[in-house]
Formats: sequence, structure tokens, C-alpha cells
Amino acid sequence: MRTEKYGIDCSKAVLNKGNLYRIERVMKKAMQGEDIVVGFLGGSITQGCLSSSPKTCYAYLVYKWWCERFPAAKVTYVNAGIGGTTSQFGVARADSDLLSKEIDFTIVEFSVNDDDNEHFMETYEGLIRKIYSYRTEPAILIVNSVRYDDGVNAQAAHGKIGKAYELPCVSMKPALYEKILDGTYVSRDITEDDLHPNDEGHGLMAEVIISFLESVYEELASGQEAADNGLEIQKMTPVSENAYENSVRYQNDNSENIMTENNGFTADTQPQNDIREIFRRGWTADKKGAHIGFDIEGSCIGVQYRKSVVQPTCIARAVIDGDEDNAKILDGNFEETWGDSLHLDTLAEHLPFGKHHVEIELIETHEDDKVPFYLVSVIGSGK
Repeated sequence: MRTEKYGIDCSKAVLNKGNLYRIERVMKKAMQGEDIVVGFLGGSITQGCLSSSPKTCYAYLVYKWWCERFPAAKVTYVNAGIGGTTSQFGVARADSDLLSKEIDFTIVEFSVNDDDNEHFMETYEGLIRKIYSYRTEPAILIVNSVRYDDGVNAQAAHGKIGKAYELPCVSMKPALYEKILDGTYVSRDITEDDLHPNDEGHGLMAEVIISFLESVYEELASGQEAADNGLEIQKMTPVSENAYENSVRYQNDNSENIMTENNGFTADTQPQNDIREIFRRGWTADKKGAHIGFDIEGSCIGVQYRKSVVQPTCIARAVIDGDEDNAKILDGNFEETWGDSLHLDTLAEHLPFGKHHVEIELIETHEDDKVPFYLVSVIGSGK
């Protein structure tokens, strides 16, 4: 096993054992030969970036464990990882990309994309509450990845949510990163860029997670079944202000009733065949002065747009409720080089709940622009 090769103690990865009732319930269902659906929601690591194939990423390896441990069950695999995205986007797309698949068990992994702060603790709490309260009553395992150059991740914020809701949390920081610090191995053994695992790193991640799942299975097999904690999440007082649990994402196919104006933006009608075709169902514009407006209900407003490595491109400005003093600049030029980014900006947070007018206008274009400005979506959150 890889963990033995690298001297890794998988038990150190368990930050919070949590209540195991829901995971055990899924295992019992699989033991009885019933169909189960296992899902994975996260960023580029969950998607499998830098793994040599989709079948060598940690998510697929964990799915494979479910198949091998419960051969009588049909196990369906749902990988809803999208690179460069946070839990703020995750909660807005959880219904379409994960919950609609009627999942029984899911891993949630956003700990190197979320920052370890109050904002992302709130968006993460909204995501956890949304998943936990779904009608299939899915089991959740929180997984924290880590940056292998400096050990940074969001496990403090995510762990606080996990403990509040009695959810199991497993982190790569005390299990894998600590072995780099003590010199057991160097980061290049498991990652090429100190962020995304290679096949060896994905294998290690999978073994750490599987070790936890095996411990749950062993407790269940020995008759030590967990009791249902009776957690009624909608009756619990949230840890944060919890303005993101109810998030609605608007694109050109569901915005007819909220769009108030459109002068110069063109709807992109190309079909979206995969969730990772991220620049679809939005609007493009390339003329200075082009503007588009929406009346969005909520207390938090976000906007997604393309930051492009193909430059130059256009720059837009977003204004909420006519408040030009607090306008946000949406610069379509991306300073990184790894590829175009689906960028999510928070335009306003914790406004009084209600309808808020959002206007987006192109304020800078260039004769040699290589690509148009791409507005992907606007997101309203809160209740």
C-alpha cells in the first residue's frame, strides 16, 4: 500500500469522527444488494486534474472501493468536480450537478479553493445544509485537501461546520503534508505543482479516505452500529449568517423573468454537454457601452464571468441598486497562465433581503480584443 511506503498513519487524518449513522445506512443498503449512488463535489483535485486518467483520480479510486467492498450492489459514480471553483459556486450548482443524481453518499472537497475565512465558512455551511437536508438524506464525508508547499487549506472553517453538524472530516494536512515537513518524502513524489496530486498523490488521498471508510465498515460488521442523532438541520441555529443555503443561478435559459434590459449582449445558445463545459448558456458582448440588467431576489449577489488568458479582452463594471460608489470591476483579462477561469465575484453580501437591481456594462474595449466579454451567470442567495 502507498500509505505504508510513505509511513503515513491514516488515523491522524480523522479530524472529526462525527455521527456515522448515515454512512452505515448506505453500507447496509449496499450489503443487501441495493443500488447506491456515490458522489463527489469539489474543485480541480476532485475533477482529477494532473491525474493521468479519470480512473486514477482519488474520487474514482474511492468509488472503486465501494464497488469492490459491496459486489452485490450496483454502484453509480457521480464526479461533480469542476476546477477553479469554490463552495460558493458549489452551493449554487449542488441541485443540478449532484443532488439531482439522487446520491446516497458524497464527499465534499473545496478546502484548497475556499479561503479559511468567515465568508467561505458561510458558503460552505450553506452547501452542507443543502446536501444534508436533501430528500435522499445522503451521507456526507468532508475531505480537506492541502497545499503541499505551505500547508494552507480551509480545514479550520470547514471543520467548524463539520463538528457543528456531527459530520466526519478527513484531512490530508496531518496525514500527508506532515510527512513532507518531517522529511519522510518530498512534495514532488506526490505533486508536480504543490497543489494537484499526481497519480501517486491521488492514490494516497484515496487510501486515507478508504482507511476511514474501512473503519466504519468494520464497526458496522462487528455490530457497533451508530445511532441516528436525529439531526433536524432546518431547526438548527446556523454557525454563520447562512445566507447561501438558498442560492439560485441564472443563465440565459432561466432568466426571462428577471432580466430587465439587454443592449448589446448576445445569448450563447451552444449546448452544454458536460458540467465542465463552463462557458455555456451565458451572454457575450464586445462593444463599449453594452449593458444588461437583472432584478435578483436575495441578500447576496454574485456574478460569474470569464477571465481569459487570450488577451486583451473587455472590462465590465457591475453596479447594485444604482450604487456606483461601490461598483465592482469585472476584468476579463486573466493574470494566470493555466487556462481561462470561471471567475466568481461577490457583488454584495448581507443586503436587506428583497429584489436588487444588477446592471453590468462594458466600460473598456480594445480594437485588438481577442475574445468578447463572457458573462456566465448571476447568482442570488438568501431568504
